[in-house]
Amino acid sequence: MDMTYMILIGVFMVIGMIVGGRLKSKMKKYSKMPIQAGLSGASIAQKMLEDSGINDVKITQGKGFLTDHYNPANKTISLSPDIYQGHSVAAAAVAAHETGHAIQHAKGYKWLEMRSKLVPVVQFGSQFYFWVIIAGFAMNFIGLVWLGIALFGASTLFSFVTLPVEYDASNRALRWLNNTNLLTPKEHAGAKDGLKWAARTYVVAALASVAQLLYWIMRAND
Repeated sequence: MDMTYMILIGVFMVIGMIVGGRLKSKMKKYSKMPIQAGLSGASIAQKMLEDSGINDVKITQGKGFLTDHYNPANKTISLSPDIYQGHSVAAAAVAAHETGHAIQHAKGYKWLEMRSKLVPVVQFGSQFYFWVIIAGFAMNFIGLVWLGIALFGASTLFSFVTLPVEYDASNRALRWLNNTNLLTPKEHAGAKDGLKWAARTYVVAALASVAQLLYWIMRAND
């Protein structure tokens, strides 16, 4: 590692903190904006599933803040307490977004399928790529360095495959919320704004990953 690497990591850490902080600020703002329809996040997720003809997905309450996710392995939508119980714009947006992932799964959305297939490789690679690269440089074994780069490359690919998955889930959510008239125009604008900032966190992660990948490739070619 050299100063270039440290600066690269530092820059994207700062950008990530700014975007992440903005997202938290937006979600806190919209969590204080109740929706006139009066439905909770859990109820919205359930209604969206029913409207899509999906009856084999379970909705559960998780823990923490912004921990909401869909697990395709057990077909479960996990919503954080503020989203599961909330009757706010933030609750409606996040619940509908996560339900969007469940609909992607049910309809065989190709980008979600691709991301799911990459998960085992990424889980392994993210744990060991750095040490493989460092060991390769230490032993002057360029083949080992390229193996580590390939492992990191899988994570970079995962980051970019995630982008269409996340944007499509948000588009499905916003389209359904609009078609059902569950949100007023002002509420819908808030939901769109919140999901926009959520998507930007994935963009930053993808750009940071490709920047690191290019750095390691340049180092390997020195």
